[in-house]
Formats: sequence, structure tokens, C-alpha cells
Amino acid sequence: MLTVESPISQQHYRSVMGRLPTGVAAVTGLDKDGEELGFIVGTLASLSLTPPLVTFSVGEASSTWPRIRRRQYFTANVLASAQTHVCRALSRKGAGKFEGLRYTSGPLGTPHLPESIAWIDCEVQAEIVVGDHFMVVGGVVSMESAAGEPLLFQAGEFGRYAGLSDSAAVAG
Repeated sequence: MLTVESPISQQHYRSVMGRLPTGVAAVTGLDKDGEELGFIVGTLASLSLTPPLVTFSVGEASSTWPRIRRRQYFTANVLASAQTHVCRALSRKGAGKFEGLRYTSGPLGTPHLPESIAWIDCEVQAEIVVGDHFMVVGGVVSMESAAGEPLLFQAGEFGRYAGLSDSAAVAG
């Protein structure tokens, strides 16, 4: 925890950190009544192999995460480069985020977005308050992947992974 006030403004922080490209994932789940819920994260990461754990961060002001957390299960759908429409839909505030989106029910009952390049079904293992976010740790229950390129986000723009050519590889 910072013991002194940071001189870094939110605007400057966003500008600098925006240089880092991030993958885009849709965290989906169900509320206590079975309603489909979802939101977008750019912080999905592998945390541990043994046991298999993933992590993501969500703002403490989120109204969606507490509703998913009550059921203890979620799916992290790794979005494909052609799924910007999914990202925009699940980034909206309020109800009706799934209107017009195709999805199936995964092994935990949580929504799987079929064009995604990976699905990671998890049980909530931990939630830690860090700054103005919750860091969520999920125990992986099941997972699958499909062919395709991931949707990336950098400096306020969507993009896709182009890969490295042989000439760009660094010799060791």
C-alpha cells in the first residue's frame, strides 16, 4: 500500500498504461434468478498451473460483478478479433447486454460466447480489494480453445495480433 500520496494523475496513468496492448475477455455469469450477466476486462491472466488459477480485476463500482459473485461461478470468454460488437454490448451500462448476442450454456450454466477463441469456466476462489478494484482469483473447472486471433486493445483502439515475422525475431 502506498504510504505517500502519488503525484501521478489518473489521466497520465491511463495515457502511459494505454501503451500496453491487452487482450479482451468477457466475464459472464448468472445472477441468483438465472439472468445472463457479463462485463469486459482487459486484465485476464494466468495465475497458477498447480492448481490451475486465473485472475482478473474489476472496478469496485461494478454493479454486475457482485451479482455474478453470489453464484460463485463465472466464465472468462477470450474474445476473437471479430468480436468488437460483443465487447461494445457487454461494456454498456444497465440491462439488455445480451440482446442480439449468441451464446450457449457451458458446463457451469454460465454463458459461453461461441465465436470466442477460449472459454475458461471458473469457481471464485478469492477476491482481494486492491486500490479501487477487486482482484478476483478463479479456480479453473473446465476450459477449451478454438482457432482464431485474439481481440486486442491499445491506446483506445481495437486491433488484432499480427505475429512476428522471422526477420523481427531477436537472436539470442
